[in-house]
Amino acid sequence: MTAPRGTLFLVPNTLDLGAFDPQSPPDLQNVLPLGVIRTAARLQHWVAENAKSARAFLKRVDAVVPLAQPLQSIDITELPRPRKGTAHAPAPDWSALLGPARRGEDLGLISEAGLPGVADPGAGLVQAAHAEGLPVTALPGPSSLLLALAASGLNGQSFAFVGYLPVDAPARTARLRELEALSRRAGQTQLMIETPYRNEALLAALLAALQPATRLSVSCGLTLAGGFTRSDAVSAWRSRPTTLPADVPAVFALLAA
Repeated sequence: MTAPRGTLFLVPNTLDLGAFDPQSPPDLQNVLPLGVIRTAARLQHWVAENAKSARAFLKRVDAVVPLAQPLQSIDITELPRPRKGTAHAPAPDWSALLGPARRGEDLGLISEAGLPGVADPGAGLVQAAHAEGLPVTALPGPSSLLLALAASGLNGQSFAFVGYLPVDAPARTARLRELEALSRRAGQTQLMIETPYRNEALLAALLAALQPATRLSVSCGLTLAGGFTRSDAVSAWRSRPTTLPADVPAVFALLAA
């Protein structure tokens, strides 16, 4: 008889990144389906990008659906972090993190915001689960990239996420012009992100490097009170500037004319 196998659940987190009063956090049900909250409440084993933020998430879950066991007894293991300055670091032992699922117990994977494995760590663990024949289920919830794309009005039929751009100004300008040329050639929306304190620097670089007719969209503080999306031609951005906060995540998208 085949031993039962646990499922690896990819659990979406909120996008607010703790940008609220801890004494009165926003209602989790505003951004996560009740079914997702119920699944999170029953899981006893987790792999997380950050254990502290995972515990904060579970406290919010508990306010909606009581946890199956006390928070302090829930097993939370952090994802391996890349070693800085190590060119040939050994590959993480993803298989070791899948022990609970191998024993027949369900396992949750969560990042600090949004959906794990999409512009966030976790793909290595998912790949390892597939390699071992373990079931993988992605639960529905917010993804900043897709929310920003939907709100942009740019091409949602063909798009690419290019991650972070170079910090070095000349290299960043060259990369932006390369992406603009690709967008024009393929009719493809290009999505990118930046560390919040560099939001203004990236916006300035975009406005300096792109052609006036290229469309630029910025979504800032998605799902947060006061969050917004502005989508306009680069020429309009230049004539009517918008200041971006330095402490709120943003998603940038461009589509060349």
